[in-house]
Amino acid sequence: MEITDKIKKLKQERNAVILAHNYQRPEIQDIADFVGDSLGLSIEASRTNADIIVFCGVHFMAETAKILSPQKKVLLPDINAGCPMADMIDAEGLKSLQEKHPTAVTLCYVNTSAAVKAQCDYCCTSSNALKMVQHILLTHDEIIFVPDKYLAQYVSAQVGHNFIMWNGYCPTHVKILPENIVQAKKRHPQAKVLVHPECKPDLTKLADLVASTEKMCGYAQNTSETDFIVATENGIIHRLKKENPAKNFYPAADAAVCPNMKRITVEKVLWSLQDLSFEITVPPDIMDKARFSIERMLQIT
Repeated sequence: MEITDKIKKLKQERNAVILAHNYQRPEIQDIADFVGDSLGLSIEASRTNADIIVFCGVHFMAETAKILSPQKKVLLPDINAGCPMADMIDAEGLKSLQEKHPTAVTLCYVNTSAAVKAQCDYCCTSSNALKMVQHILLTHDEIIFVPDKYLAQYVSAQVGHNFIMWNGYCPTHVKILPENIVQAKKRHPQAKVLVHPECKPDLTKLADLVASTEKMCGYAQNTSETDFIVATENGIIHRLKKENPAKNFYPAADAAVCPNMKRITVEKVLWSLQDLSFEITVPPDIMDKARFSIERMLQIT
């Protein structure tokens, strides 16, 4: 029996759903029930009647799925699939920063651990960060924005307001350089440049569109443009081509590959379903506090 057939059979037997982030390997995206961004996948999972969620992504994403679906078993096929940006901040470090700014509202990017989310007032995604900040600024002037300094800088420029920022960043997105865009534009002069807001400011200023992965996918589908230079993790190219077979997508930089996202393989998905490994758990008190920051975001956006 082919490995994909074994996965399908086990998925039915276990009443499981497979989620794949946009940056996952093409073969992982192809076997998934849902492909998308981290929060969108967690929301989709919470809406299903599945008993088991196999999350093909990184650790904080599986935690978020568990927070939104506490009654379900959440599995991460590779327990070592982490997120360097999320690891750049911990609850103790955030608490120390908050003590220095006791009147500030804390907004955390979804790319954080459950323990960090539990200490925040609001959560945000790259897609809704601007809207979240605009909402908070209606009643508060001081915002702690963690952990991605480049997403924070991008939103800060949009609203004309300075934040208290953390020195975090995505090692994969910072590998994409302005000269990569310049060279790509020489090869594809008609192409629109799509840039993720986790990239540095000198890159976002070269963009035709600064957008999250989901907004990139929506834009590609709905525009009459046919050529795109994509400045984010290269795994998304597979989905973009699959959804738009008549259009052309060019990675901005071959180096934009997240090694953690690529840790998960089809074999590991099979083993995860066979052995129910590796289960992600979150202490109940942390889970409830973290859910509060996420639910406040969902109410607003």
